[in-house]
Amino acid sequence: MFLENTVNPKEQFGWIEVIAGSMFSGKTEELIRRLKRAQFAKLKVEIFKPMVDTRYNDEMVVSHDANEIRSTPVPAAANIRILADTCDVIGIDEAQFFDDEIVTVCNDLANKGVRVIVAGLDMDFKGKPFGPMPALMATAEYVTKVHAICTRTGNLANYSFRKSSNDKLVMLGEVNEYEPLSRGAYYKAMLKEKVKIMDVKSEEIDANKKNENG
Repeated sequence: MFLENTVNPKEQFGWIEVIAGSMFSGKTEELIRRLKRAQFAKLKVEIFKPMVDTRYNDEMVVSHDANEIRSTPVPAAANIRILADTCDVIGIDEAQFFDDEIVTVCNDLANKGVRVIVAGLDMDFKGKPFGPMPALMATAEYVTKVHAICTRTGNLANYSFRKSSNDKLVMLGEVNEYEPLSRGAYYKAMLKEKVKIMDVKSEEIDANKKNENG
């Protein structure tokens, strides 16, 4: 859990909250909820997202459930430090797409008394820790792990399985490209993908041998 009021009001430091999970787990939804509460409290709030994220809107942070809040797209983490200098609370969505400097930026702002709320994918489609998220989770005071529901088993899902054959690490997409899976379902899905690749390679080898033999 996170605290919206520090225990010792004399301490002038802020803190970092990280909301992490798979695709369709409600990360952005929770980020928007916390930021709107801060706005309601008349605090100065700014929201940032990577310029690469244009799935729903160029200037809005939008959840899968269509909740939205106005944001500032930035090309690099360093821009956030400049733009958030006078804020009480800042939100950062899709943090996994930022460069590693995002960790230093978040800590610098927290040290200046800013409440920093970060949301992002903790793992990529290969099941590996994603970008700066592990370091952000390690340095944060509060980490909230949210889960989707596995589309194949109905259990809690914490993996984002990519249904397309695109192997690029950064690929924006929705339900047509990604599927939230539990550990067991993800393992089986990845095993099937490996078998497909092996079958394709075997077919290519056989075809090459036929060509060589005329």
